[in-house]
Amino acid sequence: MPNNNEEVLNIIFKISDNLEYEVDKEGIVTILEKQDHKVQKFFRKLKFRIPEYKKITLDEYGSYVFLQIDGRKTVKDIGENLEAKYGDKAHPLYERLLLFLNHIDVNCHYIVKTNF
Repeated sequence: MPNNNEEVLNIIFKISDNLEYEVDKEGIVTILEKQDHKVQKFFRKLKFRIPEYKKITLDEYGSYVFLQIDGRKTVKDIGENLEAKYGDKAHPLYERLLLFLNHIDVNCHYIVKTNF
């Protein structure tokens, strides 16, 4: 794991290969998490109405950041783009950005680091 600010800002993420998502015309991202655990499949066979996917819709900021993740942009690049688009509304910039990126990396596995 990177141990200083410069290293953290140089992390590059990409979207996980098996992640499915949709983007609406306003640029809002909805993550589609396949619900294919064996228990869910079993109850589906018993005609329980368990959706094939769990849908998680990101807010405007989250969607914007998510769509910046392309396997080329660093955290610093994404932060600069976020600030250019939202200005002071994006502050505290890197604290919020890193918290979000860490969450969708470590807890959700929507993204992976490409360079560490």
